[in-house]
Amino acid sequence: MPADALRVFVALAPPDEAKDELARALRPAYEAHPRLRWNRIEDWHVTLAFLGEVGAAAVPPLRAALAATAAGHPALRLGLRGGGHFDGRLLWSGVTGDLDGLHRLAAEVRALVRAQGLDHRDRPLHPHLTLARARRDDPEGVPAGAAVLAGFTGRPWWTPRLHLVGSNPVGDPAPRRYRDLVSWPLAVPPRSG
Repeated sequence: MPADALRVFVALAPPDEAKDELARALRPAYEAHPRLRWNRIEDWHVTLAFLGEVGAAAVPPLRAALAATAAGHPALRLGLRGGGHFDGRLLWSGVTGDLDGLHRLAAEVRALVRAQGLDHRDRPLHPHLTLARARRDDPEGVPAGAAVLAGFTGRPWWTPRLHLVGSNPVGDPAPRRYRDLVSWPLAVPPRSG
């Protein structure tokens, strides 16, 4: 892997109001389980395609292709609901709303990534936001966090943008942080609530 490799993925991000609403619902879990590895709220996203580690030279052609996809795709009406966990190790909040549209967008993005000659983890899409990961010294924190979210239903929101997200370079000793490499507006449908 090149020295300038980044961990890259394509995602949708809830607006700040939706993330704030979820963070308020999570307060009891934050307080009861501070030892969980909580993701930063600004890193919450719905992954459409995870590319893993790619060289920086692969990003510009991907940008152009994703820009065209975003321009031709309508925004989606989504929401956050409930919580769960994968194997007691990863806490998530579920995504609801136009899931058919979300799966279509993910399929388009994944096809585009393959057309660019890039590998990606072709796993089934399970729309969610990753919120926290377990530590060995808090094995009950993730299931307890999922229980806190059992009755949570957030207000619906439009997906305003498609994001190409990257981390600090692979091998950087600093904690991994994600940032938008670039994002593009999706077509905005008329407001209907």
